[in-house]
Amino acid sequence: MIHPDQCAQFMGEKEILQDGLISQKLIAGSYNTFAGECVNEQLRGAFLNILDEEHRIQADMFCALQQNGWYQTEPAQQQKVQMARQKFSQQP
Repeated sequence: MIHPDQCAQFMGEKEILQDGLISQKLIAGSYNTFAGECVNEQLRGAFLNILDEEHRIQADMFCALQQNGWYQTEPAQQQKVQMARQKFSQQP
């Protein structure tokens, strides 16, 4: 078994952040489900608070990856944005 201190030997900062971002996406998805399907209002509130914190962590990891040039995003084409806006504005 690999000791956590040895991870740096196998994974660089980029790989660690990428793994963390993937994990955060899964964690946030789970808490979203828990909060949405919780019967107890107090427990739902706790899940929503945790979910908010998980989203903040995810955003921090995303920003770190993006700032280092490890997560490239392309700007949306204006025509596609307009089409999506029209599509969803027509829905009841």
